[in-house]
Amino acid sequence: MTLWRGEHRLILASQSRARKMLLANAGIDFDAVAADIDERSLQQGSSLSTPGDIAAFLAREKALWVSARRREEFVVGADQTLVLEKRLFSKPAGRAGAREQLQALAGRSHELHSAVAVARAGKILFENRAVARMTMRPLSEAAIDGYLDEAGEAVTSSVGAYQLEGLGIHLFELIEGDHFTILGLPLLPLLAFLRSERLLGV
Repeated sequence: MTLWRGEHRLILASQSRARKMLLANAGIDFDAVAADIDERSLQQGSSLSTPGDIAAFLAREKALWVSARRREEFVVGADQTLVLEKRLFSKPAGRAGAREQLQALAGRSHELHSAVAVARAGKILFENRAVARMTMRPLSEAAIDGYLDEAGEAVTSSVGAYQLEGLGIHLFELIEGDHFTILGLPLLPLLAFLRSERLLGV
């Protein structure tokens, strides 16, 4: 059963497993179409420096790229940045990069900035951003290696080398923020917008 009431299916401009899970669990019928953009090049060319602005910019760019090709549908774009003090993190390229990120984050607090945007016919109709603060427990080298062994290749699929919905939860001692924000999609504001457009049956 789906709660979606739109004439066309909702489009998620992402192949993120976590974002797809959130929409599916909310009973929304959607297609996932990844935006074919070079995020790092766009970020560097934007001259933006604050993590929230970068996340919002990339969420808009993803939504607009797919919307230009699926003009009748409502397209959801989302992005997330991780910042530790002034350092911005990207997804680690491999195990060595994941280990370095975990070494940097261990025993310290960092912020996740998540943003969502909705586009239709090449125009942004809605956007929202949110922040979560995460405190990772101190980790020995043996604990990091043990985690990397258990998590496997999944560590390269998310910034910070952890997935909170999986084994990554064991790395933390304190979490302050919305669960959906942590998973990379500010879901409650998005649902409120979709209801305002009479696209949901609840």
